[in-house]
Amino acid sequence: MPMPGSLAALGPIAQLAYVPSDWDGALEYWTRTMGVGPFFLIENIALDDMRYRGEPSEARFTVAIAYWGDVQIELVRADNDAPAHYNGEYGVKDQLHHVLIIVDDWAKAERAIAAAGAEVIVSGKFGGGNVAYVDPGSGPGGLVEIIVPGEGGPELFAMMKAASVGWDGSGPVRKLG
Repeated sequence: MPMPGSLAALGPIAQLAYVPSDWDGALEYWTRTMGVGPFFLIENIALDDMRYRGEPSEARFTVAIAYWGDVQIELVRADNDAPAHYNGEYGVKDQLHHVLIIVDDWAKAERAIAAAGAEVIVSGKFGGGNVAYVDPGSGPGGLVEIIVPGEGGPELFAMMKAASVGWDGSGPVRKLG
């Protein structure tokens, strides 16, 4: 059982995220070699009230998300060079970039972030929910994303997961929005 008040006590890891240097090659690797898919593409994301280390940022990025059993695999691609969690000091590529914990209580998450002494690298809102990428002390490649999904978020994740069950390799990348 995770230590109460720790980041691990917020819940299990729901996602492994990567920032590939070769976007198309990474999609091919995950779908063909690993058999993970289909990936759902969400393009040109701009978090509402996005802040990088407390300062406003106009970063935009694209993600591709698929399920491998109960775990999401996320690929992240920068759409501009504004300060964000996936570039600059935290711009590690081709290795684990961050993990995700999905929560339903933002105040509890903020208390756990503070108790862990984690630095909030990026914060914002997406779809009415809250999101933060925090560094609990491990530095680049060790970020933890914490979200309270916005309206429709749980249903979107459920649809993605359902699509992965028995996936036959067809339509490996599907655009959303």
